[in-house]
Amino acid sequence: MTGLATILGATGFVGRRLRARLTAMGWDTYAPAKGDTSLFGRDMGVVFYCAGLTADYDRRPFDTVEAHASLVNELVRAGRFEQLIYLSSTRLYDGLAAPVADEATPLVFDLLDPRRTYDLSKALGENIVLTRTEGRGAVARLANVYDWELESPGFLSQWLVEAARTRGLELASSPHVVRDYIHLEDVVSALLAMADRSVRGVVNVASGELTSNGEIANIFLQAGWRVGFSGDASPPAPPQVDIARLRALGVAPAPVKDAVRGYLQGLTA
Repeated sequence: MTGLATILGATGFVGRRLRARLTAMGWDTYAPAKGDTSLFGRDMGVVFYCAGLTADYDRRPFDTVEAHASLVNELVRAGRFEQLIYLSSTRLYDGLAAPVADEATPLVFDLLDPRRTYDLSKALGENIVLTRTEGRGAVARLANVYDWELESPGFLSQWLVEAARTRGLELASSPHVVRDYIHLEDVVSALLAMADRSVRGVVNVASGELTSNGEIANIFLQAGWRVGFSGDASPPAPPQVDIARLRALGVAPAPVKDAVRGYLQGLTA
């Protein structure tokens, strides 16, 4: 499948890689600059909504709401697209007490927690896309995305990038922290599959497996690196994410431990 793709957030972590893959496949890609309102007056084809805040959302709550809900609201109001794929987050499951969460699991938020501005703004963006697009909207809930390309954001990405520079690593975290990790290439494959199949509704874009920092550290140790942690906290693990719908699209994410092991072997070759 090829055609016109509009990428909001095309200079970001996911958007940049997605645009490169779409271009290589022969798509006509349009990447409007931030603040360019002319996009609302043109046909946009398949829209990939990759815009958003991650690490600095707590420091910039109003910008977070603007990026996650206000802009997509205007885009949906304009309505000049064939399909809209909105990138959200599996963080929306963090308020659940259940051990496993799938796309149909009702979400729970603590309205008095200021850090939930991120989750609530994403949830509002999801609601607009799923209920106000006349059946043309889909949501990709992304787990913790990582890559080893220089300047890749996120805890694991920075860990991997640093490993190429030094064999002694001191990490500002705890070995007991548990997350679901998915590689950037698998995320892009999932988004392309959602576009190709004209998917509607929510798809969990995750590995479906929770992995602790300590488990990843053991792979580093076995490969000859030294790893230390500055903390020892044991926060509650998030729910395990069900990825049956993602697998039904033909996407099988690489287990993070296999990917890390292969990356380190490449560094030592």
